Amino acid sequence: QVQLVESGGGLVQAGGSLRLSCARSGSFYRINSRAWYRQAPGKQRELVAEIFSSGRTNYADSVKGRFTISRDNDRNTVYLQMNSLKPEDTAVYYCNIAGKPNSWSTNYTYWGRGTQVTVSS
Repeated sequence: QVQLVESGGGLVQAGGSLRLSCARSGSFYRINSRAWYRQAPGKQRELVAEIFSSGRTNYADSVKGRFTISRDNDRNTVYLQMNSLKPEDTAVYYCNIAGKPNSWSTNYTYWGRGTQVTVSS
């Protein structure tokens, strides 16, 4: 059974850095994309960064140049390196993986439970 567990969140001052990790357990047939989303109180969940099977990446304009998404296929882990953090980055960050858990299945999306990132001014 596929599970995603995020870690690395916490409280940090503006200008600081954090690295989020998302560890996947369970087998997976084909992963189309790995992504990080975030949701602040009272706001919609938004895409922060994503990486496709080809290695191509995409970032929200608000984090471009500050955040980096990467993957370690051997360890079934995706990372989000966050530098130069700003108070507006405060949110719950969620890991997302999209693809096929089995060769015969349709595409599914999986979500972690989230990790809190709080940036103080």
